[in-house]
Amino acid sequence: MSELVFDHLHATAFQDNPLGRTILGPVENIKSINRNQLVEYIKTHYRGPRVVIAAAGAVDHEQLVQLVSKAFGSVPDEEPASNVHQLIQKEPSFFTGSYVHDPLPDTTECSFAVAFKGASWSDPDSIPLMVMQTMMGGWDKNVSSGRHASNQLTQTVSTEGLADAFMAFNTNYHDTGLFGVYGVTDRERCQAFASAIMSEMTKLCYEVDGLEVLRAKNQLKASMLFFQDSTHQVAESIGRELLVYGRRLPKAELFARIDAVDAETVRAVANRFIYDQDMAIAAAGDTSAMPDYDWFRKRSYTMRS
Repeated sequence: MSELVFDHLHATAFQDNPLGRTILGPVENIKSINRNQLVEYIKTHYRGPRVVIAAAGAVDHEQLVQLVSKAFGSVPDEEPASNVHQLIQKEPSFFTGSYVHDPLPDTTECSFAVAFKGASWSDPDSIPLMVMQTMMGGWDKNVSSGRHASNQLTQTVSTEGLADAFMAFNTNYHDTGLFGVYGVTDRERCQAFASAIMSEMTKLCYEVDGLEVLRAKNQLKASMLFFQDSTHQVAESIGRELLVYGRRLPKAELFARIDAVDAETVRAVANRFIYDQDMAIAAAGDTSAMPDYDWFRKRSYTMRS
């Protein structure tokens, strides 16, 4: 269900933009696609600047270079027309505050996501948004520690039983992003759950506890270190950073940027991205009791119950 909701979320947030298109494509395209189209797509887009070969662990660098040169040396350079930056300039992403429902009559669950326009990878505020995502947290009903969690939203949702699961997300792209919360609840609880989400997000514009920020920064850094626990994850991290930043981002530099975030930074960034800003909302399942767009919009600047 989460994939369906996030497909809808991107489609409504980035209407008539490339980011709004489903990753797998519409059913009619999948059924009609042929070999020639796949070959042409690979020839057009699988170009040198878009390819990163990353390795980690017990690797002989010279041998790796030789193998990569032999296997990928014939990959052509990028054509100006298919250059990523040219494509973005040609079709830039525009965020649209909007709301989409996908009622599914055979389910009792209501899954929804509410998101504000976020930051691009290169935006300096992408780091504070990572900290804010950690502050918002995540929870699943199968985890018993919810009421003892360090963040207020998890405590509220778990103690009051407002949802079966939720997670904050901070998705970055080349020229934009999405920051918000996704959750799974039902008809009876969805408005109270939505109220808890909006209250905690809007609170970041007004009241930010310095200790909570410090705790979130430590959790964020710990999770990044944990992600480097295997050579597979290290190689994946190298590849992603080279594609996004054009270089390997040292952990010391990244951690210094995280450490620079304080309560005032969080308030400033929240006021930029959340306070009185339009949002995109996508819901699927039993959506009959979901609040309307105006209900959500008013809570982007007031902390209502």
